[in-house]
Amino acid sequence: MFSESADLYDAIYSAFKDYPAEATRIAAEIRAVHPQVRTVLDVACGTGEHVKLLRSQSGLAVDGLDLDAGLLAVARRKAPAAEFFEADMSNFELEHRYDAIVCLFSSIGYLRTLDRITSALTCFRRHLNAPGVVVVEPWFGPGALRLGTGDTRHADANGVRVARTSHVSVSGQLSTLTFDYEITSESGVRKVRETHELGLFTPDEMLSSFRAAGLTATFDPDGLTGRGLYVARVAR
Repeated sequence: MFSESADLYDAIYSAFKDYPAEATRIAAEIRAVHPQVRTVLDVACGTGEHVKLLRSQSGLAVDGLDLDAGLLAVARRKAPAAEFFEADMSNFELEHRYDAIVCLFSSIGYLRTLDRITSALTCFRRHLNAPGVVVVEPWFGPGALRLGTGDTRHADANGVRVARTSHVSVSGQLSTLTFDYEITSESGVRKVRETHELGLFTPDEMLSSFRAAGLTATFDPDGLTGRGLYVARVAR
């Protein structure tokens, strides 16, 4: 998925994303529902930045799960005390159970369909200790994206310069993000492309998926970054 940008991911996103503030907010959201929370699984953890910060800032025992081996390689270097699992977030089975499960930075959108989102949320619930908390940061809903070519973002990492230009298109309930990279290093300049597809769902559709998975959720339309935030617990 991030086959061309795993080693550049942190440089690109840390330029505009406040990971420490997000980690503080996430810990507060979890503890507001479950004050005794100790263990957390970050599903679709990417390079493990939230894992690292939740551990260091909040003293939580956080592990990670992701489908992308390249991102997990970065995460394991960054947070060596954590356990990381390579698996599909819609269908995984771990020996561990956790007090809370989080799925951040719109990763849930990569599941593309409501059926797969419901499968993922059911999987999350199955991996919870009682009482358990689930926190999900969604992708944008229908009509919210600006279509066409977006801004070009620039970053530097270990002597490598990268410029990334995005393009967004929508067909039905599916958005397609095309990232074009120009990567400059000592060996020269190379241009690569990644394509990402994310589903577009309304809050009502997402809340219905939570209910189908046996979870009761509330929705904050602002959330961490303006994309909204769902906080859920096992339905009684």
